[in-house]
Amino acid sequence: MNNCIFCKIVRDEIPAKKIHEDDDIIAFNDINPAAPVHILLIPKQHIASLSETEELHRDLLGKMLLSIPKLARDQGCTDGYRTIINTGHVGGQEVFHLHIHIIGGKERLPAMIHQS
Repeated sequence: MNNCIFCKIVRDEIPAKKIHEDDDIIAFNDINPAAPVHILLIPKQHIASLSETEELHRDLLGKMLLSIPKLARDQGCTDGYRTIINTGHVGGQEVFHLHIHIIGGKERLPAMIHQS
């Protein structure tokens, strides 16, 4: 946890362009945006991934999910957005601190997964 980049953001050891913060969660702009709007929503509590969540995280997860529409709307995503939770190495998770990507913009986003 001490070396977790998102925990360092929670502790204000690393700057982030925060767009929301309360006692439980922080939302900030991704430093490598995949679209005009690319927000990361994280719990302040270190939880490595969605696979690590338990019943005791129910309220926190609910709070995170319920905050997404307002965060997206406030950033101009009025016609839709995409939410992504990459889980584990195979799922493409790069930072092992639970986070939700909120991605949107003015144009329709490309398909997520292409069939080959």
